[in-house]
Amino acid sequence: MWSRMNRAAEEFYTRLLQEVDEEKKGICKDPFIYEADVHVQLIGKGQPNPLKNILNENDVIFILEKVPLEKEETSPVEELQSEETAISDFSTGENVGPLALPVGRARQLIGLYTMAHNPNMTHLKISRPVTALPPLWVRCDSSDPEGTCWLGAELITTNSSIAGIVLYVVSCKADKNYSVNLEDLKNSHKKRHHLSTVTARGFAQYELLKSTALDDIVPASQTAITLDISWSPVDEILHIPPLSSNATLNIKVESGDPRSPLSHLHRELKFLLVLADGLRTGVTEWPAPLEAKPAAEVVQEFLNDLNKLDGFGDSAKKDTETVKHDSAAFDRSIECLFTVRCDLDFAEQLWCKMSSSVISYQDLVKCFTLIIQSLQRGDVQPWLHSGSNSLLSKLIHQSYHGTMDTVSLSGTIPVQMLLEVGLDKLKKDYISFFIGQELASLNHLEYFISPSVDIQEQVYRVQKLHHILEILVSCKLFIKPQHELLFSLTQSCIKYYKQNPLDEQHIFQLPVRPTAVKSLYQSENPQKWRVEISSGQKKVKTVWQLSDSPPVDHLNCHKPDFSELTLNSSLEERISFTSMVTCSQVHFK
Repeated sequence: MWSRMNRAAEEFYTRLLQEVDEEKKGICKDPFIYEADVHVQLIGKGQPNPLKNILNENDVIFILEKVPLEKEETSPVEELQSEETAISDFSTGENVGPLALPVGRARQLIGLYTMAHNPNMTHLKISRPVTALPPLWVRCDSSDPEGTCWLGAELITTNSSIAGIVLYVVSCKADKNYSVNLEDLKNSHKKRHHLSTVTARGFAQYELLKSTALDDIVPASQTAITLDISWSPVDEILHIPPLSSNATLNIKVESGDPRSPLSHLHRELKFLLVLADGLRTGVTEWPAPLEAKPAAEVVQEFLNDLNKLDGFGDSAKKDTETVKHDSAAFDRSIECLFTVRCDLDFAEQLWCKMSSSVISYQDLVKCFTLIIQSLQRGDVQPWLHSGSNSLLSKLIHQSYHGTMDTVSLSGTIPVQMLLEVGLDKLKKDYISFFIGQELASLNHLEYFISPSVDIQEQVYRVQKLHHILEILVSCKLFIKPQHELLFSLTQSCIKYYKQNPLDEQHIFQLPVRPTAVKSLYQSENPQKWRVEISSGQKKVKTVWQLSDSPPVDHLNCHKPDFSELTLNSSLEERISFTSMVTCSQVHFK
């Protein structure tokens, strides 16, 4: 028995060490299977961490869970039953997620990890000194009386040597009538760790914005804004964070919500991306038009109206009003956040017309043929903003002098022409907002609007700029921050996107003063409230947490009988989830 256990500890340690070494070398590997039933994954720093909901862990750790069962061949009858079960599971909201191991199996794995690192186990065939591995956490199925949902182990090191280990136990349950006392938690921690004094640190998270589904067809976006607050000392359970706390806004915004005041601009950006993809791949997937009339007819009417005005006067104002009218998504109460510019030149007005009506390559050719012929005849002499290097702008400037280059409207030229016009227009839209709101200067925006890179890169950078705009407008709408805070957020986003690729799942964090956001949280219930009791040692702590959603994704947390709920009560009001983290410290020497 002992020889088998020793061998198991050696093999387990060796396999984990191999995974760490390969990760340090930059070798990205899939999770591996240990002894047929254990799924092992090394979570890197900054990657999504399943323990973040409880311990706010963000370091490199091993996560162990049960290997999913492979689907076995079944008879037609069993298959039918399986489908019925799947439908039943779906209807009750049961999703197949990470699988938990039995608590007994989890304890075995923690035991092997502990044995391998114990310097007193000199008989183990492991190279000395033993290399300390990252913390190890095992998902548990709560099959024990305590309802254990996680077991963890983290090493204690001093002067590069392993001195001991901290063993963690995490339990969780749905609790409608939780009852806990802060002093009892403190006394329990003192008794367990033989301490005379302890400190309590609080943490609360408030949900300021969470997107909801528009209807059964359009799902909810990933947009969410939360406020994290931490403080010490804590006076009582569910203590409201004091104004002396540390606070951080966490902002994640997904572009394209049809309810956003930027929905019209986002549609223009999507059309720009369609053109860029078509130019790159040769295949263009045209979006559905907003205009009922054919594109050529829309452009011809525009040229006729412009001709009546001799290309000057109120043409820009007239078209701007049309665009505003067409953009039904603009809510008048918040239009001040982002309005259509009143100085649209000929090319920009043309972009608005064509981006809402063109549905084919043939439409492009017809529209540009009409425009070039009108310029050649001198029917219109449209005005343009300075600074554009687009092909259409060059043709218009040439038309002022009565001579124009011959342009063959074939191949990718029509797509390139409209792409250049749209790119110029959107750049000016973003510049108008950032400078008009005094959130950035041209120097700050130079990276995003520079014409010195190829056109595909220009489109990509404009896409980044649009995401920054979506973030700012969402914050201005729902948080209503002071200008100083909005300016700091703008600069943070600009700095991030100068160095990183577009990532709408990225969470932007902004430190704030609680006094600046107190109206957003002081009268609200937190989404999550946690107290952490310790004596100054970072790893030795007791944690109690209350949340309005399950803190673990592999269990149902013993949900109560919903039949007990009355018609006048809601799940949010009646169901809370409590989590408890306790630990014990083992010294090897």
